[in-house]
Amino acid sequence: MTSEAATGRQVTMADIARAAGVSMATASRALSGSHGVSAATTARVRAVAEELSYVVSPEASGLARRATRRVGVLTSHIARWFFGEALEGIEAVLAAQGLDLVLYCVGTPEDRRRFFADLPARRKVDGLIVVGMPISAAERTRLDLLGVAVVAAGGQTADYPYVSIDDAEAGRQAMDHLLMLGHQRIAMIDAIDPNAEEWPVELRALAYTRALERAGVPLREDYFVRVPWGPDGGAEGMERLLSLPEPPTAVFVHSDDMAYGVLRVLRHAGLRVPQDLSVVSIDDAPFSRLLDLTTVRQDARLQGTLAAQAALAAIADDGEHVPQETLTTTRLVPRGSTAAPEPGR
Repeated sequence: MTSEAATGRQVTMADIARAAGVSMATASRALSGSHGVSAATTARVRAVAEELSYVVSPEASGLARRATRRVGVLTSHIARWFFGEALEGIEAVLAAQGLDLVLYCVGTPEDRRRFFADLPARRKVDGLIVVGMPISAAERTRLDLLGVAVVAAGGQTADYPYVSIDDAEAGRQAMDHLLMLGHQRIAMIDAIDPNAEEWPVELRALAYTRALERAGVPLREDYFVRVPWGPDGGAEGMERLLSLPEPPTAVFVHSDDMAYGVLRVLRHAGLRVPQDLSVVSIDDAPFSRLLDLTTVRQDARLQGTLAAQAALAAIADDGEHVPQETLTTTRLVPRGSTAAPEPGR
């Protein structure tokens, strides 16, 4: 094993954990003499630390004592409905415990690169909650340098503990609704985040294809479009679908805000909803009731609440008893944007 000190780079807790083949929490507990770590593991971790010439800094010791009484929240959006609701849930939990929330918003690719390069949260927070952001392998390596508990809200992020809906189940509820109404020509407008370098398997899209397979409906490649996330992306996707020789009679949209763009395009095209085309999406954001949009409801505030509680539990006991996955329920909310296809369609 080559000493990292020889390279001139400061050895971190992440280096010790990686070399010893244990989690950062276990490495920290072994070095501090905390209970719950076997004698053999403690000996192995301490031997690695000695070999790599690891020295515990005062700042790192302060973090281990939860000295900052601040929890960071990392997200790429704050204006959109889901993120605002999740933040309210997080803030309420932290405030009840007398902790402050430190917000890091990386709304552009450059903001994102700068955050992971500079790690402004280092030595400033006791834990970090990542909201609605997929984390790449390289970004995960950088976050490990913080040496704090990391929890995700609104989807699985790397292999951190996370709170989310079951996206596959939500997609199934939306698709089963359209299929039970009698639709066969069903399209999907899926979303990508242009700020993310890597994107995990999209379970809502998988639910779309699986629902068609179960119903014996052939999958048409031209009925599946993937566009940037947001109302403008939804509008772009709907325009592409309407340009087809045989447009669909129903569309499953990745999220409510994208569905708003869909409804705008249909209105401008003089098409009736749901008589000419049915629309269903996922979220049940406040505007959806006003627009009479059929949607699958998720509770964003609850996800933020549970993620904050998990983060506090991880800070308290180094994550030893924090579940890897916490799923919240979803339910279909039928409204006026869906109906059976007209005869002959």
